[in-house]
Amino acid sequence: MSHPSCIMNPMAEAPAHLSPSSASAFDQCPRRWKFKYVDRLPEPPGQAAVVGTFAHEVLEHLCGLPAAERTIDRAKALARDLWPAQEAADDFIALELNTEGSRAFRWQAWLAIAGLWDLEDPATVDVVATEQKVTADLAGVPFLGIIDRLDRIDERLVVSDYKSGTLPRVRWREDKLQQVMLYAAAVEIAEGEQPETARLLYLGQQSIDVTVTDRKIEEATGLLSETWAGIGSACTTDEFAAKPGVLCGWCPFVGECPEGRAELTRRHAAGKLPSHAPAAALVA
Repeated sequence: MSHPSCIMNPMAEAPAHLSPSSASAFDQCPRRWKFKYVDRLPEPPGQAAVVGTFAHEVLEHLCGLPAAERTIDRAKALARDLWPAQEAADDFIALELNTEGSRAFRWQAWLAIAGLWDLEDPATVDVVATEQKVTADLAGVPFLGIIDRLDRIDERLVVSDYKSGTLPRVRWREDKLQQVMLYAAAVEIAEGEQPETARLLYLGQQSIDVTVTDRKIEEATGLLSETWAGIGSACTTDEFAAKPGVLCGWCPFVGECPEGRAELTRRHAAGKLPSHAPAAALVA
């Protein structure tokens, strides 16, 4: 299946593939997806995202080492070694942190890194690959993903995905579980072996392990196919509907969206707009 192109706007094209993050973004709000993936408006990451990126990088380096070297002391050394590059990164600079804020950032990142030991001893894990890029045709969708870790546990293939954010309530976990099922489906195509387990490692909190089955993979790839069709339809008609809601308070493009701004105004008037939401300043 060819990728959808936005015929109403021939200067811009939708991505040639669909990743878990871009699929999730479209499902949450097609308008926000358009701003990011078609119009390519800049989206400065929040501190939580930058913290997560740094923690992922440290753990990638750690788990690429021989098993016996995957100690918490080595993780501390890696974090120190990688910190200068982190400080010089554009995303970190954009946070405009003062000395105290930078110190808090480092502590937040370290809590995420050290949180791996609350879930497992990485020295006991048979790591097959870290940050493995996978591409596959999933139910007619050109899929691209990057898997944090591919492991063998008791000789069984396992997809492991780090999460540095807060453990969501049960009803909000489905999107993340769909993501690791897509990874499992892509691994099966690439490796010729279906992973037995997919894991969400909420660092310092909880490991959510799910058994990989054909039914779960079919469900995940079916939803991905529906999203891909929705993207094609939206691009063909140049109609990207807004989905106003509480997440408008965290949308970096809400200033460009009339429906989003109206939602902020409504929630502010009703006292339902969290004061810590980044977009709250627009209606304060």
